[in-house]
Amino acid sequence: MVDYIKTLVDKEVRIDGRKFDEYRKPVKIEYGVSSKAEGSAKAIIGDTEVIAGVKFKVGEPYSDNPDEGTLITTAELLPLSSPEYLPGPPKENAIELSRIIDRGIRESKMIDMKKLCIRSGELVWTVFLDIYTINDDGNLIDAAALAALAALKSAVLPKLENDQIMYGQLTKTKVPLNVVPVTSTIIKIGDKLMVDPCLEEQEAMQARLSVGVSEEGNIHAMQLGSIGGLTPNEVDQAIGMAKKTTRILRKALK
Repeated sequence: MVDYIKTLVDKEVRIDGRKFDEYRKPVKIEYGVSSKAEGSAKAIIGDTEVIAGVKFKVGEPYSDNPDEGTLITTAELLPLSSPEYLPGPPKENAIELSRIIDRGIRESKMIDMKKLCIRSGELVWTVFLDIYTINDDGNLIDAAALAALAALKSAVLPKLENDQIMYGQLTKTKVPLNVVPVTSTIIKIGDKLMVDPCLEEQEAMQARLSVGVSEEGNIHAMQLGSIGGLTPNEVDQAIGMAKKTTRILRKALK
């Protein structure tokens, strides 16, 4: 299959007939998929589906950031989403997925952490962002990032009384957001670049670059993956593709 994919790409053809800068359809988000989370969403890109949920707790801040809340991001590759995933502790690919999503949020300063401070040096909100794969048909990164953003955008802080969270009693206060950086992943097969790889294309890729782009077109984070690399010119081309294609993903958020 890998050789077949490479042969197609050399002829500037993708296995599913898409253009190199075209995302699979549908690209959509479903909000409120969990009644127990303070914010949740499912992102769908083609046949790839990922759920993200947000929960909160309160506790002491880190000593080097006494007036800022904290973010903890985890990802779990559920066995139901692919025969490649097995039960047990997080494997390297799950850790990488959570780090890419976490970095995109942190580097962009998406969450205003200072507004999550309750009492400086004593008590702050901690945001737990949990990501779960439902169906892996390629490009989990973009789907997970989209689900995470949607869950954070919809999350509402629970009521706090005497420094104790009243779970199930929600306020009208949402997570304070500065920007919403959308991630687009570009892969390289041969000498061609393309967005939104399906599972078969992922198996044939030599390099992968995930780019976090704000609504204004600013680049906030980039993550290079796989065994190969990209030339400076290819990086520039990939960034241009990301700026264009994140507009499609951003429409789903709205």
